[in-house]
Amino acid sequence: MSYRLIATALLCLVPFAATARSVTDLAERTVQVPDKVERIVLGEGRFLVALGLLEGAELTKRLVGTMGEFSMLDPDGYAQYRKSFPALEKLPLVGQTSSDSFSVEKAISLKPQVAIFGLEGHGPSPANTDVISKLQAAGIAVVFIDFRKDPLAHTERSMKVLGQVLGRDKEAQAFTDFYRTELARVTDGLKGVTKKPRVFLESRVGLREECCETMVNGMMGRFLDAAGGDNMSRALVPGQVGVVNLEYLLSQQPDIYVATAIGNSVAGAGSKRILMGAGVNAAAAQQSLASSLKRNGIASLKAVKSGNAHAIWHHFYDSPLNVVAVQVFAKWFHPERFAALDPAATQATLYKRFQPLPLDGTYWVSAP
Repeated sequence: MSYRLIATALLCLVPFAATARSVTDLAERTVQVPDKVERIVLGEGRFLVALGLLEGAELTKRLVGTMGEFSMLDPDGYAQYRKSFPALEKLPLVGQTSSDSFSVEKAISLKPQVAIFGLEGHGPSPANTDVISKLQAAGIAVVFIDFRKDPLAHTERSMKVLGQVLGRDKEAQAFTDFYRTELARVTDGLKGVTKKPRVFLESRVGLREECCETMVNGMMGRFLDAAGGDNMSRALVPGQVGVVNLEYLLSQQPDIYVATAIGNSVAGAGSKRILMGAGVNAAAAQQSLASSLKRNGIASLKAVKSGNAHAIWHHFYDSPLNVVAVQVFAKWFHPERFAALDPAATQATLYKRFQPLPLDGTYWVSAP
């Protein structure tokens, strides 16, 4: 059966709202969404974090399907949500870890009113025009948000768009007010700064044997810029992600070394990943960082020898909680200027005020 016939057959099953409202999403598309949205599909599983900021204890009430990358890429983080919301265990998956795995037929069969996708990432993006057109033909509104491509520029707007879609404008405003205030603590504190430390950001340490993957024009590279660091990979990496030669790193010598951690409690014995995230205690995180800093070449960096080496939870790069990472970076890059800044307090407040589950785990550490 063709996609067109499937869409036609299922169109009558998709809930229809008598009234709708216009929403301008992060792809600059004007989308008509029902006034009362009761069924949604997530085009990226980690959007659960953003959804939780607005839905609170009703996180899973309107959720009928999601991509499956959350449990695969951050199993401890997903387990934390699953513990608080057991309904996630039986939530249908519409794909795994790539846009190619997204099933249009499955998504339509779940009868959502709205599909929430990212500008880029592990699910369908605006480039997937065929997917978008088939969902729209089935009466499903497609809305794009972004915490990854240009996170600091798009987080507030993405949360406001989600608030409009879900009828949670008040909750979205409360979050964005807090977010703006906390981000300003860094941007305002950097006024007048002319000297910036040269920083090397090594991404996903331990995922591969070779060194050294990094982020520049997007994702966590934006955090580095906002926190007053000079990304030493900028001249070599024109895009978001690239690989810097270890010899270049040794010859240029960063002032500060930062690693992103993708390890977790199920990484297994002998894993070279840095442990971080939900359920990880500080001692384990510290030990795994110390072990990673002993790698050939990395151990020879002056930043490592002098104690200017750190690690941070990788998944901040695609999360509305990214302001915490910006504050952490600011303290590492300009410790005297930001001596009074307390990222741990910011993170604790975010969870207490806005997240529907308790804060647990370790999300950044520094070398002894």
